[in-house]
Amino acid sequence: MRSAEVYRNGILAGTLTKINSRSYKFTYGSGYFSDYSKPPISLTLPKNQLVHTSEYLFPCFYNMLSEGTNREIQMRLLKIDKNDFFGLLLATARYDTIGAITIKPIK
Repeated sequence: MRSAEVYRNGILAGTLTKINSRSYKFTYGSGYFSDYSKPPISLTLPKNQLVHTSEYLFPCFYNMLSEGTNREIQMRLLKIDKNDFFGLLLATARYDTIGAITIKPIK
């Protein structure tokens, strides 16, 4: 099981967890969830429930990954398996992302 903290504009929004190859979970942090002034991190992860589950990496996180040749180069240089999208997300979405969401691995 691997986990990461999910930040929106530098504010901790919740935790993303890969339970196994077919099970992912996103949990809003209680402070973020209860603060009605804070928007959901994605339209596909609304704040109407605290915990979201999926059989695949949530689209809002998968779409943060590079594509094509750039993805192949990143995976080769970082020595990440070509099917380990969660690992690539942990390795590349910490600092320079397009949009408000950043991901920080939990050690």
